[in-house]
Amino acid sequence: MKIPYFPGCSLKTYASSFEKSAIASGAELGIEFVEIPRWNCCGVVSSLTSDDLMHHLAPVRNMIRVLEMQNDKIVDTDNKMLTLCSMCMNTLKRSNLKMQEHADELETINDFMYKEDQKYDGSVQVMHYLEILKEYGFAKIAEKVKVSLKGLKVAPYYGCMLIRPKEVGIDDAEEPTIFEDFLKALGAEPVDWRSKKTCCGSYLTVNKENIVVKLTGKILEDARRNGADLIITSCPLCAFNLDSRQELLQIRNPNFEPIPVLYFSQLLAIALGLDINKFGFENNKVDGMPLLKNKILNK
Repeated sequence: MKIPYFPGCSLKTYASSFEKSAIASGAELGIEFVEIPRWNCCGVVSSLTSDDLMHHLAPVRNMIRVLEMQNDKIVDTDNKMLTLCSMCMNTLKRSNLKMQEHADELETINDFMYKEDQKYDGSVQVMHYLEILKEYGFAKIAEKVKVSLKGLKVAPYYGCMLIRPKEVGIDDAEEPTIFEDFLKALGAEPVDWRSKKTCCGSYLTVNKENIVVKLTGKILEDARRNGADLIITSCPLCAFNLDSRQELLQIRNPNFEPIPVLYFSQLLAIALGLDINKFGFENNKVDGMPLLKNKILNK
Protein backbone atom coordinates (compact mmCIF):
# COMPACT_ATOMS: atom_id res chain seq x y z
CA MET A 1 0.00 0.00 0.00
CA LYS A 2 1.40 3.37 -1.04
CA ILE A 3 -0.47 6.11 0.78
CA PRO A 4 -0.05 9.92 0.72
CA TYR A 5 1.48 11.03 4.00
CA PHE A 6 1.04 14.47 5.55
CA PRO A 7 3.82 14.92 8.15
CA GLY A 8 3.06 18.34 9.55
CA CYS A 9 5.61 20.61 11.20
CA SER A 10 6.43 19.00 14.56
CA LEU A 11 7.18 15.60 12.98
CA LYS A 12 10.09 17.23 11.16
CA THR A 13 11.50 18.81 14.31
CA TYR A 14 11.08 17.80 17.96
CA ALA A 15 8.78 14.84 17.22
CA SER A 16 11.01 13.19 14.63
CA SER A 17 11.07 9.98 16.69
CA PHE A 18 7.34 9.70 16.05
CA GLU A 19 7.80 9.95 12.30
CA LYS A 20 10.79 7.62 12.08
CA SER A 21 9.16 4.86 14.11
CA ALA A 22 5.86 5.17 12.25
CA ILE A 23 7.43 5.03 8.79
CA ALA A 24 9.62 2.07 9.76
CA SER A 25 6.76 0.13 11.34
CA GLY A 26 4.56 0.86 8.35
CA ALA A 27 7.22 -0.46 5.98
CA GLU A 28 7.40 -3.67 8.01
CA LEU A 29 3.65 -4.07 7.55
CA GLY A 30 3.73 -3.22 3.84
CA ILE A 31 2.38 0.31 4.30
CA GLU A 32 4.54 2.84 2.44
CA PHE A 33 4.32 6.46 3.57
CA VAL A 34 4.66 8.65 0.46
CA GLU A 35 5.27 12.19 1.67
CA ILE A 36 3.03 14.77 0.03
CA PRO A 37 5.09 17.12 -2.20
CA ARG A 38 4.96 20.82 -1.37
CA TRP A 39 2.87 20.25 1.74
CA ASN A 40 2.25 23.22 4.00
CA CYS A 41 1.36 23.61 7.67
CA CYS A 42 -2.20 22.49 8.38
CA GLY A 43 -2.85 25.71 10.29
CA VAL A 44 -2.55 23.91 13.66
CA VAL A 45 -6.16 24.35 14.76
CA SER A 46 -9.35 24.59 12.77
CA SER A 47 -11.16 27.90 12.94
CA LEU A 48 -14.23 27.78 15.16
CA THR A 49 -15.72 30.90 13.56
CA SER A 50 -18.35 30.05 10.95
CA ASP A 51 -17.44 32.90 8.59
CA ASP A 52 -13.66 32.49 8.84
CA LEU A 53 -13.16 30.65 5.57
CA MET A 54 -9.61 31.79 4.95
CA HIS A 55 -8.24 29.55 7.70
CA HIS A 56 -9.39 26.50 5.74
CA LEU A 57 -7.20 27.30 2.76
CA ALA A 58 -4.08 25.66 4.19
CA PRO A 59 -5.73 22.29 4.94
CA VAL A 60 -7.51 22.16 1.58
CA ARG A 61 -4.35 22.96 -0.33
CA ASN A 62 -2.76 19.83 1.15
CA MET A 63 -5.74 17.78 0.02
CA ILE A 64 -5.28 19.10 -3.52
CA ARG A 65 -1.75 17.70 -3.40
CA VAL A 66 -3.25 14.28 -2.56
CA LEU A 67 -5.52 14.40 -5.61
CA GLU A 68 -2.53 15.32 -7.77
CA MET A 69 -0.60 12.33 -6.41
CA GLN A 70 -3.56 10.10 -7.18
CA ASN A 71 -3.86 11.48 -10.71
CA ASP A 72 -0.15 10.96 -11.32
CA LYS A 73 -0.41 7.39 -9.98
CA ILE A 74 2.27 8.06 -7.37
CA VAL A 75 0.07 6.33 -4.80
CA ASP A 76 -2.34 3.43 -5.04
CA THR A 77 -4.94 4.23 -2.37
CA ASP A 78 -8.35 5.70 -3.06
CA ASN A 79 -7.73 9.36 -2.16
CA LYS A 80 -6.65 8.56 1.40
CA MET A 81 -4.37 10.89 3.32
CA LEU A 82 -2.38 9.47 6.24
CA THR A 83 -1.59 11.61 9.29
CA LEU A 84 0.28 10.96 12.53
CA CYS A 85 -0.17 14.06 14.66
CA SER A 86 -3.54 14.14 16.41
CA MET A 87 -3.83 17.89 16.04
CA CYS A 88 -3.03 17.84 12.31
CA MET A 89 -5.53 15.03 11.82
CA ASN A 90 -8.22 16.97 13.66
CA THR A 91 -7.56 20.20 11.75
CA LEU A 92 -7.51 18.51 8.34
CA LYS A 93 -10.63 16.46 9.03
CA ARG A 94 -12.62 19.43 10.26
CA SER A 95 -11.77 21.52 7.21
CA ASN A 96 -12.50 18.60 4.92
CA LEU A 97 -15.88 18.04 6.56
CA LYS A 98 -16.72 21.70 6.07
CA MET A 99 -15.90 21.45 2.37
CA GLN A 100 -17.98 18.29 2.00
CA GLU A 101 -21.01 19.79 3.70
CA HIS A 102 -20.96 23.31 2.18
CA ALA A 103 -20.68 23.36 -1.61
CA ASP A 104 -20.78 27.15 -1.74
CA GLU A 105 -17.81 27.47 0.59
CA LEU A 106 -15.92 24.81 -1.36
CA GLU A 107 -16.49 26.85 -4.51
CA THR A 108 -15.20 29.98 -2.77
CA ILE A 109 -12.10 28.13 -1.54
CA ASN A 110 -11.37 26.92 -5.09
CA ASP A 111 -11.82 30.48 -6.37
CA PHE A 112 -9.24 31.67 -3.85
CA MET A 113 -6.80 29.08 -5.18
CA TYR A 114 -7.28 30.01 -8.82
CA LYS A 115 -3.61 29.34 -9.63
CA GLU A 116 -3.95 25.68 -8.71
CA ASP A 117 -4.31 23.35 -11.69
CA GLN A 118 -6.46 20.98 -9.63
CA LYS A 119 -9.74 21.96 -8.00
CA TYR A 120 -10.69 20.32 -4.74
CA ASP A 121 -13.86 18.20 -4.79
CA GLY A 122 -14.08 17.02 -1.17
CA SER A 123 -13.12 13.44 -2.04
CA VAL A 124 -10.02 13.01 0.14
CA GLN A 125 -10.36 10.77 3.19
CA VAL A 126 -8.15 11.98 6.03
CA MET A 127 -7.06 9.06 8.19
CA HIS A 128 -4.93 8.74 11.30
CA TYR A 129 -2.26 6.02 11.37
CA LEU A 130 -4.24 4.21 14.08
CA GLU A 131 -7.22 4.06 11.71
CA ILE A 132 -4.98 2.64 8.99
CA LEU A 133 -3.68 0.01 11.42
CA LYS A 134 -7.21 -0.91 12.47
CA GLU A 135 -8.21 -1.23 8.82
CA TYR A 136 -5.10 -3.35 8.22
CA GLY A 137 -6.24 -5.57 11.07
CA PHE A 138 -4.97 -5.77 14.64
CA ALA A 139 -5.15 -9.57 14.39
CA LYS A 140 -2.77 -9.46 11.40
CA ILE A 141 -0.44 -7.16 13.31
CA ALA A 142 -0.44 -9.61 16.23
CA GLU A 143 0.77 -12.32 13.84
CA LYS A 144 3.77 -10.16 12.89
CA VAL A 145 4.86 -9.42 16.47
CA LYS A 146 8.44 -10.61 17.05
CA VAL A 147 8.98 -9.08 20.49
CA SER A 148 5.94 -9.58 22.69
CA LEU A 149 5.13 -6.73 25.06
CA LYS A 150 3.61 -9.17 27.53
CA GLY A 151 4.07 -7.94 31.08
CA LEU A 152 4.17 -4.28 30.05
CA LYS A 153 1.35 -2.19 31.53
CA VAL A 154 0.61 0.77 29.30
CA ALA A 155 -1.71 3.74 29.88
CA PRO A 156 -3.17 4.82 26.50
CA TYR A 157 -3.55 8.60 26.43
CA TYR A 158 -6.11 9.85 23.90
CA GLY A 159 -6.16 13.49 24.95
CA CYS A 160 -8.62 15.76 23.15
CA MET A 161 -7.95 15.79 19.43
CA LEU A 162 -8.08 12.08 18.58
CA ILE A 163 -11.69 11.59 19.63
CA ARG A 164 -13.34 15.04 19.71
CA PRO A 165 -15.54 16.29 18.22
CA LYS A 166 -17.31 13.07 17.38
CA GLU A 167 -17.74 14.13 13.73
CA VAL A 168 -14.00 13.77 13.13
CA GLY A 169 -12.84 11.56 16.01
CA ILE A 170 -11.33 8.19 15.21
CA ASP A 171 -13.32 6.40 17.93
CA ASP A 172 -16.17 6.83 20.38
CA ALA A 173 -15.57 10.03 22.34
CA GLU A 174 -16.84 8.58 25.61
CA GLU A 175 -15.59 4.99 25.48
CA PRO A 176 -12.72 4.77 22.97
CA THR A 177 -11.05 1.38 22.56
CA ILE A 178 -8.76 1.69 19.53
CA PHE A 179 -5.63 2.27 21.62
CA GLU A 180 -6.52 -0.63 23.89
CA ASP A 181 -7.07 -2.95 20.93
CA PHE A 182 -3.75 -1.83 19.46
CA LEU A 183 -1.90 -2.58 22.71
CA LYS A 184 -3.49 -6.00 23.09
CA ALA A 185 -2.32 -6.91 19.58
CA LEU A 186 1.25 -6.22 20.71
CA GLY A 187 0.83 -8.31 23.84
CA ALA A 188 0.82 -5.35 26.24
CA GLU A 189 -1.72 -4.83 29.00
CA PRO A 190 -3.73 -1.61 28.56
CA VAL A 191 -4.35 0.18 31.84
CA ASP A 192 -7.87 1.35 32.62
CA TRP A 193 -7.56 4.89 33.98
CA ARG A 194 -9.74 7.97 34.29
CA SER A 195 -7.37 10.53 32.78
CA LYS A 196 -6.96 9.04 29.32
CA LYS A 197 -9.28 11.71 27.83
CA THR A 198 -8.25 14.60 30.10
CA CYS A 199 -6.70 17.66 28.43
CA CYS A 200 -2.97 18.12 29.08
CA GLY A 201 -3.23 21.90 28.82
CA SER A 202 -2.21 22.12 25.18
CA TYR A 203 -0.72 25.50 24.19
CA LEU A 204 -1.12 26.92 27.68
CA THR A 205 2.34 25.44 28.13
CA VAL A 206 3.70 28.54 26.34
CA ASN A 207 2.49 31.23 28.72
CA LYS A 208 0.68 29.46 31.57
CA GLU A 209 3.23 26.86 32.54
CA ASN A 210 1.91 26.44 36.08
CA ILE A 211 -1.51 25.38 34.82
CA VAL A 212 0.02 22.75 32.54
CA VAL A 213 2.29 21.41 35.28
CA LYS A 214 -0.72 21.05 37.56
CA LEU A 215 -2.82 19.31 34.88
CA THR A 216 -0.09 16.96 33.73
CA GLY A 217 0.83 16.14 37.31
CA LYS A 218 -2.66 14.82 37.95
CA ILE A 219 -2.63 12.84 34.69
CA LEU A 220 0.74 11.25 35.42
CA GLU A 221 -0.19 10.43 39.00
CA ASP A 222 -3.39 8.77 37.79
CA ALA A 223 -1.40 6.58 35.42
CA ARG A 224 0.96 5.54 38.20
CA ARG A 225 -1.88 4.96 40.65
CA ASN A 226 -3.47 2.52 38.21
CA GLY A 227 -0.29 0.53 37.76
CA ALA A 228 1.03 1.88 34.44
CA ASP A 229 4.67 1.34 33.53
CA LEU A 230 4.48 3.98 30.81
CA ILE A 231 2.11 6.17 28.79
CA ILE A 232 1.62 6.27 25.02
CA THR A 233 0.24 9.11 22.94
CA SER A 234 -0.11 10.24 19.32
CA CYS A 235 0.13 14.00 19.88
CA PRO A 236 3.53 15.76 19.88
CA LEU A 237 2.20 18.56 22.06
CA CYS A 238 0.73 16.10 24.56
CA ALA A 239 4.03 14.22 24.53
CA PHE A 240 5.89 17.46 25.30
CA ASN A 241 3.59 18.41 28.15
CA LEU A 242 3.48 14.95 29.70
CA ASP A 243 7.17 14.17 29.25
CA SER A 244 9.14 17.41 29.44
CA ARG A 245 7.09 18.98 32.22
CA GLN A 246 8.09 16.14 34.53
CA GLU A 247 11.33 18.02 35.16
CA LEU A 248 9.38 20.80 36.87
CA LEU A 249 7.20 18.30 38.69
CA GLN A 250 10.30 16.69 40.19
CA ILE A 251 11.65 20.07 41.29
CA ARG A 252 8.38 21.02 42.96
CA ASN A 253 7.68 17.61 44.43
CA PRO A 254 10.73 15.52 45.34
CA ASN A 255 8.45 12.51 45.91
CA PHE A 256 7.16 12.59 42.35
CA GLU A 257 7.97 9.36 40.51
CA PRO A 258 8.75 9.91 36.79
CA ILE A 259 7.00 7.79 34.19
CA PRO A 260 8.10 7.34 30.55
CA VAL A 261 5.92 8.80 27.79
CA LEU A 262 6.32 7.27 24.33
CA TYR A 263 4.66 7.51 20.94
CA PHE A 264 2.52 4.48 20.15
CA SER A 265 4.57 3.93 16.99
CA GLN A 266 7.72 3.46 19.08
CA LEU A 267 6.09 0.53 20.88
CA LEU A 268 4.92 -0.86 17.53
CA ALA A 269 8.46 -0.67 16.16
CA ILE A 270 9.78 -2.56 19.19
CA ALA A 271 7.09 -5.23 18.89
CA LEU A 272 7.89 -5.75 15.21
CA GLY A 273 11.51 -6.42 16.11
CA LEU A 274 12.98 -3.28 14.55
CA ASP A 275 16.23 -1.63 15.64
CA ILE A 276 15.46 0.29 18.83
CA ASN A 277 18.45 2.58 18.26
CA LYS A 278 16.79 4.29 15.30
CA PHE A 279 13.61 5.68 16.86
CA GLY A 280 14.70 8.52 19.11
CA PHE A 281 14.26 6.98 22.54
CA GLU A 282 17.21 9.12 23.65
CA ASN A 283 15.11 12.24 23.00
CA ASN A 284 12.70 11.46 25.81
CA LYS A 285 13.20 13.53 28.95
CA VAL A 286 12.20 10.50 31.03
CA ASP A 287 14.35 7.60 29.84
CA GLY A 288 12.15 4.60 29.09
CA MET A 289 14.92 2.24 28.00
CA PRO A 290 15.77 0.81 31.45
CA LEU A 291 12.12 -0.12 31.91
CA LEU A 292 11.79 -1.58 28.41
CA LYS A 293 14.99 -3.59 28.78
CA ASN A 294 13.92 -4.93 32.14
CA LYS A 295 10.34 -5.74 31.10
CA ILE A 296 10.62 -7.00 27.54
CA LEU A 297 13.89 -6.51 25.67
CA ASN A 298 16.23 -8.62 27.80
CA LYS A 299 13.92 -11.58 28.29
